[in-house]
Amino acid sequence: MLSILPQLIASGLLIGGVYALLSIGLTLIFGVLRIVNFAQGEFIMLAMFGAFWANTMLGIDPYLSALVVVPVIFFIGMLVERYVIQRILFAAHSMQIFATFGLSVLMQNLALTFWGPDYHSVTTSYTSESFTIAGLSLSATSLFAFIAAIVMAAGLIGFLHFTRGGRALRAMVQNRYAASLMGVDTKRLNRLAFGCGVGCAAICGCILTPMYYTFPTVGVDLIITAFVVVVLGGMGSVAGAVVGGLIIGVAQTLTGFYLSVEFKDVVALLLFIVILLIRPQGLFGRAGTEDIGMK
Repeated sequence: MLSILPQLIASGLLIGGVYALLSIGLTLIFGVLRIVNFAQGEFIMLAMFGAFWANTMLGIDPYLSALVVVPVIFFIGMLVERYVIQRILFAAHSMQIFATFGLSVLMQNLALTFWGPDYHSVTTSYTSESFTIAGLSLSATSLFAFIAAIVMAAGLIGFLHFTRGGRALRAMVQNRYAASLMGVDTKRLNRLAFGCGVGCAAICGCILTPMYYTFPTVGVDLIITAFVVVVLGGMGSVAGAVVGGLIIGVAQTLTGFYLSVEFKDVVALLLFIVILLIRPQGLFGRAGTEDIGMK
């Protein structure tokens, strides 16, 4: 049983990479705008449909379709921020929840109206392919998702810490009024941050299209795990989203093999509860996270 442990851990890390990929955009939006975007899963769904139709109608690989899908979703995200999020940015938390949840329901029903409830799938040359590295069998699609999550997280952390725009974002979150006095255009940065957050969701959707069925409510199934990962890692922490995703992925894989598949979600949630009992702010969070910037 122990001989297969390295393979299980490797598989769990790859699954965790998928979870991290789901969570990065969500934690970015919360870290900058302090809003939990309950419609994040629907932006993933839109990207998956975009990749699916690009493949079905034009024969474009789902990964290559990101070159068109991501800018379109980014633009849609900026419009949503301008006409929805901006109006509730300083409203009560309950109002923010109702607004983004309502947006989620609206997007789901629009997708049902235009594309119907059917399940769609995309099969590529690498869908069932796997690589053997150091004696470990690694699924090609999961490996690509893992690499994408690491690259996205590293890119965002680098942007936030080493660029003028990133420092302006962090300054704005720490003290919005002081940042505006220093000449920071907070409205523009809010729009940019939300656009980038849903852009991350679009990248995620394109990468997940060869792995999952595409249907109007797929975002609901995907985003529930993302919420767990974001809270576990620490709200607003990009690095925490990656680490939290890896922890949940490994925990589920080990539980599914050594105990039962039925218990994998139970054990993962128990681990989630235990960690939050020890560190209520999450692994990479800090107490009073509402008052601090992106980490």
